[in-house]
Amino acid sequence: MQASTMAAADSTKMEGFWSNWKCKVMELLYWRNLKQSGLVFGSLLLLLFSLTQFSVVSVMAYLALATLSATISFRVYKSVLQAVQKTDEGHPFKAYLEVEMSLSHDQMQKYAENAQYYINSTLKELRRLFLVSSMDSLFLLWVIFFYSILLVVSMFSMPVVYEKYQAQIDQYLDLIRTQVNSVVGKIQEKIPGAKRKAE
Repeated sequence: MQASTMAAADSTKMEGFWSNWKCKVMELLYWRNLKQSGLVFGSLLLLLFSLTQFSVVSVMAYLALATLSATISFRVYKSVLQAVQKTDEGHPFKAYLEVEMSLSHDQMQKYAENAQYYINSTLKELRRLFLVSSMDSLFLLWVIFFYSILLVVSMFSMPVVYEKYQAQIDQYLDLIRTQVNSVVGKIQEKIPGAKRKAE
């Protein structure tokens, strides 16, 4: 009984976490906070352009080093500020250090099973890409990388544009939908048997 209650509580926590995370992502994409959206957008573009010049390992190492330097600098700055103002605010990252990050045995087992499935699927797909169709995979990787830059730019620009010009865009989409339906209807009239299937 207690285990099922704990599992339900963990499930509720995870649902709350994912809904909160989804709201934060939507706020970023709609530029509700210009500084945060700009920082994330710039960081993603910088990361993608860095990957065109350096290896993945180098980029990850430099990112880790930059993050470590920023956190240490911020902590030193806060310590000096506390010493000058003679306040006792404590560790600047105290809120993050107190966040519970442990997972239950059931959660670990569930995530391990999911990870195992995705890892096995990915390994099979990588084996197929690199050993069966190497030219296809080379082209596919280039396309994925090139379009990932366009995807990042689109993710941060299209929601804002749609929100601003929603009425005009919906009007044009309705017009396009009407034209497509009209063309499909004419094609179905010309093809014998297609009209009967549609009806």
